[in-house]
Amino acid sequence: IRGLRTLPARIERITRSTAEVVDFMKQHPMVDTLLFPHDPGFPQYELAKKQMQGACGLFTFSLKRKGRAEVVQFCESLRHILMAVSWGGHESLVIPKCAGMKAADFDESNETHHYIRMYVGLEDPAHLINDLKQALQTLA
Repeated sequence: IRGLRTLPARIERITRSTAEVVDFMKQHPMVDTLLFPHDPGFPQYELAKKQMQGACGLFTFSLKRKGRAEVVQFCESLRHILMAVSWGGHESLVIPKCAGMKAADFDESNETHHYIRMYVGLEDPAHLINDLKQALQTLA
């Protein structure tokens, strides 16, 4: 019950922070695809606006570098954002789709194999953006 008392404030902060992180990622030259229901470029943006007040902290992106090694390098270069799957907590997380498959099963031509799912937690968005920025620079 204690957690429910602060839920609206946490969701509001996560939603605001996610919008900032998404805006950064959309404009970064190393980011290829970005999927977020509350982004005007999302194919079902109008439907999402009707059905959801906010999209909380989850979005998906892929990198312009198309190898499994680059996806892993990016994720392992993050210093603050952890690689895990436990959405809804206070900390930001990422998980690449390829983490759940054998290296031999990675299909370079399958766009979804390049996807990285990110959950934005309660941290300051500038801190998260700095972490993403430095990890993306390792690919340059």
